Amino acid sequence: MLKFEEYLAQFTNTIQLSELLVNMGVAALLAIILSWFYQRYGNAISNRKRFAANFLPLALTTLLIITIVKSSIALSLGLVGALSIVRFRAAIKDPEELTYLFLVIGIGLATGANQPITALIVIPLILGLLLLHKKMNGQTRFKSEDRMYVNVSTDIEELEKVTQLLEETLSYVELKRLDTLNPGLDLSFICKADSVQQIQTVTQALKKLSSATRVSIIDQPDLIA
Repeated sequence: MLKFEEYLAQFTNTIQLSELLVNMGVAALLAIILSWFYQRYGNAISNRKRFAANFLPLALTTLLIITIVKSSIALSLGLVGALSIVRFRAAIKDPEELTYLFLVIGIGLATGANQPITALIVIPLILGLLLLHKKMNGQTRFKSEDRMYVNVSTDIEELEKVTQLLEETLSYVELKRLDTLNPGLDLSFICKADSVQQIQTVTQALKKLSSATRVSIIDQPDLIA
């Protein structure tokens, strides 16, 4: 019992429980708001709902780490050593995803450093500026209801040749990702087709490029994992 009382006294001396609860509440609130904002206004072609589900635990985990290590230099150095042997290999499919991850980490850092007011002011301001920028560029929301995700893997290295073929058949074509193969290209497009016949025509035309060409088409990019 004595050891527990000593530990409790040490805890209250270094971490105020009331402040911790307030910081956790602010972090959770901002993470949920950011998650909603990303799902509604994000432009990534991956499953935004599934990706945004990571925002809350990431923000709270960052808060926990900063809260613990900020009161101890030894713990801070230990954390640096521990993280130096940990490798994160999660695939980031779109630079926008990385931007939002930094925003979530920023929420955790601010609240963990006992700066909830700063987080409450800065994060909404950042989101407001992002929304204003999207409106100015006419990209208020990514509409996927009438679009499809087209992946083309081919040994042909002429990007213009593949893109021109798509543009001649489909009413909307936007290149979202390009990866080089050896030899060839792996291309990801967001496209719009006005009929099933257009999809069939463009699929047959793409396969005629070479025997090694592979085509994958998914209706609704939001369903992509």
